[in-house]
Amino acid sequence: MNLSIYFKKFLQSNQSSGIILIFCVLISLLIANSSVAENFQQLLDQEIGTEIFHLQYPVSIWINDGLMAIFFLLVGLEIKREMLEGELSSFKNASLPIFAAIGGMLVPAVIYTIFNSGTEYANGWGIPMATDIAFSLAIISMLGKSIPNSIKIFLAALAIVDDLGAILVIAIFYTEQIHWMYLLLSFGVTALLFLLNFLKVTKIIFYIIPGLFLWYFLHHSGIHATIAGVVLAFSIPTNTSNVEISPLEKLEHQLHFPVSFLIMPIFALTNTNITFTNDMISGLTSTLGLGIISGLVIGKLIGINLFSLIAIKLKLSSLPQNSSWTQMIGVGFLAGIGFTMSIFIALLSFKGEIEIQDEAKFAILIASFLAAVLGFIILRISSKKSKILQED
Repeated sequence: MNLSIYFKKFLQSNQSSGIILIFCVLISLLIANSSVAENFQQLLDQEIGTEIFHLQYPVSIWINDGLMAIFFLLVGLEIKREMLEGELSSFKNASLPIFAAIGGMLVPAVIYTIFNSGTEYANGWGIPMATDIAFSLAIISMLGKSIPNSIKIFLAALAIVDDLGAILVIAIFYTEQIHWMYLLLSFGVTALLFLLNFLKVTKIIFYIIPGLFLWYFLHHSGIHATIAGVVLAFSIPTNTSNVEISPLEKLEHQLHFPVSFLIMPIFALTNTNITFTNDMISGLTSTLGLGIISGLVIGKLIGINLFSLIAIKLKLSSLPQNSSWTQMIGVGFLAGIGFTMSIFIALLSFKGEIEIQDEAKFAILIASFLAAVLGFIILRISSKKSKILQED
């Protein structure tokens, strides 16, 4: 089945914004290792907002929990659309990203634990479980039309499931306290959103306003608030008609440009803010560094492809349309781009231990870079082979 026009626009905009994203990463690293590093960090730590309703947070929190919820909203909208009428509309296609994500979380955690069980780094087992959806999608979309659309959708769905899993891990194992009243209110708002969908309410504003309350309640519950974007996305009504544009399609169209050319570059600029030290480099050969790098680069690759193979052999799932196992290997590497979510879990794992946090950050950066390069190269080679076979 052909990829929906809105997902094509999403990938095309990501393809052109991917260069901007990488540029922002380099600029952020330069700033973090320059004389203005302290001023930049002060800017990120500057609290803005209002104390009324407890909505005063540092700039970095507004970006990672606020703006990125909008990114999750956009991707969630397209995943829903593909589940209803696109590449993920059959159970076999839709189930594969779920099985792959489970393997992509379990195997890296096991590898990390093998390296660090019984050490001071043991609590960081959740670090290599995460996939950075923004960066992984940006890298694969830079390959353009040479990669089957089904593979791109598979990676998007995989990354969504992976990040939801990471959010659950944070909520259960790394959150000091869950505020149950706010969590119950979140469930109430979620029920309201799906009730509106059931009643066939089509005005987007009637979903956005409860969505803002959902973000607020989730954020105060102690759970990562970006999940609000996915929940809101799945409540937005759509249709299978090609005649009338649905509310879901309208919202997708409105979000493409700001997400690709504003939110993602800001996200990259503020989250690659890593100052290099000598301790970071030596930390790469410690069990912490080896556990993180092995987990993200090797663990993700093995976990995703092993669980995918098992699901396909058991006839529970099927390989994405027009794809190959070589391309699945490339996706396995790209899923090893942990970055922001991995850094976030590292900060929670080693609270107050700045030196260990810095070593973990650097290991995550190196692992994500290796995963991105290897994934890009393998997918590029696979696309050239496919082109040669088609010409023959």
